[in-house]
Amino acid sequence: MYNCSECMERLYPFLDRELDSTERDEVRQHLDRCRGCSVRFRFEGNVLRYVGEIARSTHCPPEARKRILRACGRLAAD
Repeated sequence: MYNCSECMERLYPFLDRELDSTERDEVRQHLDRCRGCSVRFRFEGNVLRYVGEIARSTHCPPEARKRILRACGRLAAD
């Protein structure tokens, strides 16, 4: 089972569902036993869900979208 430090290193990969089943199980086992880590994971998960909800309901102005895409190299300069 992971210790707190090892568990925290896997916080975002866990929340983003990027861990393999063995790692997920190890994190879950730790979270079942550690209130501090469990609270932190729950808080971060809630923040990510909230940001996702806002992102899905907020639209980027067309000019800002063009600037972002251009900066990422996904849109040719005018």
